[in-house]
Amino acid sequence: MKLGDSLGRSRRRRKQRADEREAGEDRPPRAARPAGARTGRGWLTGRNLLIGAVTVPLLGWFFGYVVATRFLFPAPPPPGDLFEVPDLRGLGLISAAERLTGAGLGMGSVDSLQHPSVARGLVVGQSPLPGQVSQPSTPVGVTLSSGPQTRSVPDVLRLDQDRARVVLETSGFRVEIDTSESEEPRGRVIGVTPSPDSVVELPAQVHLLVSAGPPALPMPLVLGLERAQAELLLDSLGLVVTEVEEVFRFGRDQGIVVEQEPAADTQLRRGGTVRLKVGRGGREREQ
Repeated sequence: MKLGDSLGRSRRRRKQRADEREAGEDRPPRAARPAGARTGRGWLTGRNLLIGAVTVPLLGWFFGYVVATRFLFPAPPPPGDLFEVPDLRGLGLISAAERLTGAGLGMGSVDSLQHPSVARGLVVGQSPLPGQVSQPSTPVGVTLSSGPQTRSVPDVLRLDQDRARVVLETSGFRVEIDTSESEEPRGRVIGVTPSPDSVVELPAQVHLLVSAGPPALPMPLVLGLERAQAELLLDSLGLVVTEVEEVFRFGRDQGIVVEQEPAADTQLRRGGTVRLKVGRGGREREQ
């Protein structure tokens, strides 16, 4: 080997080492890298932690569900035979029991309630409902109708019409009113149907007959009658003479009714008032 070649190789090695040192000084130190930069190994560690955080709760829920359903709260055994519940509404108690027996079921509790339209003793409700399925060991309860509610008719005779209506309606009755002439004062109840104290089923209607007052009658013609005769006639008709005025008259009008109020044929009710004017007698008549 020549000496010149050996020196050349030595120079090249020194130059190469110098270049490597200069390149190392230009490269940033490891601690000076950005905070967000991560190595590939660190990223894999974070993903493993995320997978573990999701997987562990799911596994815990799964095993908890298995323990609860299999050991702590196991499902009940499958039911045996099931039978469809028949419709018992409108049947009597004996007929309902027979129908349940035919369907493979038994009668349960029996209670009752008032019903406005279903006759007493018939089934108006049941539990379970018709069409549902039930085990033979589950009894079917029924509710029987005790019939409509009953109440006695209050005695409202001789009450005023408005007061009688209030008494009846607050007792649950419907009221119908008709009028008729009578000697009772106008507006007074003179008849009740059904009769007072009768026991009827609710809802019920009560018919009231109300007085329209005494019947009307025409005012009679009393002109030309003696005063005493006129007063007697008017009194027999239920009319009341409230005033008799004497007026001077000649001849045959003395002591005779010469004017009347109201006029003849005027419609009056019993107790109506009448005023008369009578001719005053002269000296000869008075003697």
